[in-house]
Amino acid sequence: MIAQIPVLSSPLSAPPRWAGLALAFCVWLAAGAVEQDAPTLNVDETCTAFAYAPDGRIAYSVRHILTTRQLEIQRDDIWLIGLDGKRRRIVNGEKLIQGASRSKGPAAFSYAIQSMRWSPEGTRLTVEMLTSKMIDPRGDTREGQLTLLLDDTGREIRIAGADSVIPEATNAAWLADGVTVVYLQEAVKPKLLYSIHTVRPVAGRGGALFADHVFAAVAWNAKQNIGVAIERERSLSGPPRLVALDLLKETHRELATLDGFQGGLSLSPSGAKVAYFRDNEVLEIRELAAPERVARVRVAFGVYQWARDEQRILLKRGLERRSGDLAWLAVPSPVAANAKPGSRSQVPEAELRPVLHGLSFRDFELSPDGHFLAVIQPGKRNLLVYPAP
Repeated sequence: MIAQIPVLSSPLSAPPRWAGLALAFCVWLAAGAVEQDAPTLNVDETCTAFAYAPDGRIAYSVRHILTTRQLEIQRDDIWLIGLDGKRRRIVNGEKLIQGASRSKGPAAFSYAIQSMRWSPEGTRLTVEMLTSKMIDPRGDTREGQLTLLLDDTGREIRIAGADSVIPEATNAAWLADGVTVVYLQEAVKPKLLYSIHTVRPVAGRGGALFADHVFAAVAWNAKQNIGVAIERERSLSGPPRLVALDLLKETHRELATLDGFQGGLSLSPSGAKVAYFRDNEVLEIRELAAPERVARVRVAFGVYQWARDEQRILLKRGLERRSGDLAWLAVPSPVAANAKPGSRSQVPEAELRPVLHGLSFRDFELSPDGHFLAVIQPGKRNLLVYPAP
């Protein structure tokens, strides 16, 4: 915000001698604000999703509309920004050949990319899509979702004996072993509880993990092959339970029984802490090594990302893929072991520090080294990259 300095003057008198200095000071402040807030990168496209690679490259998708005589379909492209700043398209949506579209041709299949995630070593991607397929000559369609497997050149990674897609898969991630993809599938409709599955594309084998368990939410730390989850009974009876998962050993450990769970489950970069919204106004943070120790802060529900040092959280208030302002939140210290949560009014109010002048953005992500902040603007959906505030 540019400082506003009042100038006292009268039409019958000359301006004070310091008025010119004040005006010059305002101009200096404005120039400094513009310089500080100028993006280091501006992708002037309608971006639908993006993801930072571990080395700082950025994969992003661009809305691509194809028009035929009968249909208008969406087939998003995928681009890659290299470390040198150069951009190249690695997937042409018009030419993408994958299992969901091969049988009926491009005019019968439409997709919009919702999210992308890099493998821990930065050579492969999982790409989550919402799909629409024509099912009869009258133009009726069937909606669905799938996850596409790609390498960083845009080459499809086919699953042995199948295609390069995992039907009805969500929240998919490559694990650090380099051969396993873990993902969720709906277990209790509509999108209430999920089961965990894996697939190894080279072998074409996989299956359910933790077969007798279902979860309201799961967060991965693919680099360490671990996860945390909110486990529930299929009947949704009983309280939610926070559990730790070893995805390769398939071990399951209960951490805490929760008073509530609203969403926003997330593991810190080191895998040492877990955070989630207990309700629409209370964020809870626990250490996996001492889950009985919990920190609570009162803040409006939103989407967030841990800072690299795990001392702060960058929060966008509001729902995912909805516009909201960004603010830093200091991670509070945990309270004494076995402390009761108390009423909402007893939870301390968060002290938020707005970034980028409190402007609203549709999506955001901090770079892995913590030096940059990438955002998608609402409306036009340009992808902008700023020095991290």
